[in-house]
Amino acid sequence: MSQSSPSKPRVIKDFEKLDTDIQEQIKLEYPEGFEDNLIHFTNKEGKRVSALPFETEEKYYLVRMTIEEAQQIIEDDDDYDDDGNLKDDIKMEYAEKHGDDEEMDDEDDSDPYDDPDEGDDED
Repeated sequence: MSQSSPSKPRVIKDFEKLDTDIQEQIKLEYPEGFEDNLIHFTNKEGKRVSALPFETEEKYYLVRMTIEEAQQIIEDDDDYDDDGNLKDDIKMEYAEKHGDDEEMDDEDDSDPYDDPDEGDDED
């Protein structure tokens, strides 16, 4: 039984306790909601739990949530529309912020005349 990333630390946390940046990256990874992507496993106490898997370069996250919680998070989140999909403008904003070029097919930021240091001090 080998894990996909044995060298990465595994983090099991509730969604609302995650860093905002991680939450935004998770939304980019799952723009159509979380419930269809939940996995189930048995924890140390022998209880069957569900979680949303999410991997960064540094860590492997298991975001604890039930199907009901997954639905409620999306329902309560203004980043998602009434159909439970991440809004396009939010998707673009997060893609730019987190460097996900896959979602940005409308814009090409690779202007060779751009100053690469421009805007680094914006905060």
